Amino acid sequence: MSRNGSTSRGTRLPLAAPELEEPKARRYTPLLWRVFATNAAVLTAMAVATVLVQSPGTISPPVVIREFPILTGALVVMLAVNLVLVRRTVAPLGRLMALMRRVDPLKPGQRVVLEGSRSEATEFAESFNDMLERLESEREESTRRVLAAQESERLRVAQELHDEIGQGLTAALLQLGATLRRAPPDIRGQLEEAQETVRSNLDEVRRIAGGLRPDALDDLGLVSALTGFSGRLADQANLPISRSFERDLPELTYEQELVVYRVAQEALTNVVRHAEARRAELSLAQSANRITLRVADDGRGVDRAAALGGGIRGMYERALLIDADLTVDARPGGGTEVKLEVAVGRDEP
Repeated sequence: MSRNGSTSRGTRLPLAAPELEEPKARRYTPLLWRVFATNAAVLTAMAVATVLVQSPGTISPPVVIREFPILTGALVVMLAVNLVLVRRTVAPLGRLMALMRRVDPLKPGQRVVLEGSRSEATEFAESFNDMLERLESEREESTRRVLAAQESERLRVAQELHDEIGQGLTAALLQLGATLRRAPPDIRGQLEEAQETVRSNLDEVRRIAGGLRPDALDDLGLVSALTGFSGRLADQANLPISRSFERDLPELTYEQELVVYRVAQEALTNVVRHAEARRAELSLAQSANRITLRVADDGRGVDRAAALGGGIRGMYERALLIDADLTVDARPGGGTEVKLEVAVGRDEP
């Protein structure tokens, strides 16, 4: 599965020529040219020594002039063959350096292509590939543990808000209602104001608890949870959010549904907080064994300098957790589009 130009884990990508990946200000001579220069010096010295040893006791200029083109041609051929062989030997090191400069932890799966016969260079490149595999596996497991801990803490806080603070505010609301019915007319206005304050605080607590742990996702499913969240957000932010959900979407695992919901939640929240948009779009569609979540707006567009801020980086990490493909791009007509593609019909990672 591609991720913004990369392939899924385990796929090996051909790398560009090492010359294209060299640093702008290199302070050393590449290994290729150092080895080639050494070999060239040795071959040239051997050629000169051969001329001196094989020539007659007194070197006659006609002989040297007649043999010089032959010796020069042979030397050039040897140097060219040497250059090709040395370049082929050290090529894996060049590809390794190119990959190390552009590898992105959020886009796993890139590997050095191993070509040619076995050597220390190919062994080094293969060891680097193995190291990347281990790091990606460890990162995936670490991310899974961190996100699981976050969801567990969200659930605990949501339950405490609902059970403790919510129930306390509900009791206070009932007590104010009972007091209001027996109160003299001169203080009823104050009691009604206090009752309205408690009611609004209770609604806010329920909203926060619902954002921490969406009960609708557990009870009613992904579409209902997205509909409820986007509706509440549209009312609170006074932002029109158009929704489009295809019917008969394939079933996702609970982990996949949770990732889709969290990505939509973060994307829509970013629209409200940062985009300065006039409207937003939320959709779920199916195509070719995939479910695609799309969140778009007509705001000021994505900020490339902050494109991997905490919120967006969290979306990428959640997408990696279920091997989904996430893109965050600027729209041609202005605004930002967040697209999450989730493969269906396979076991949960």
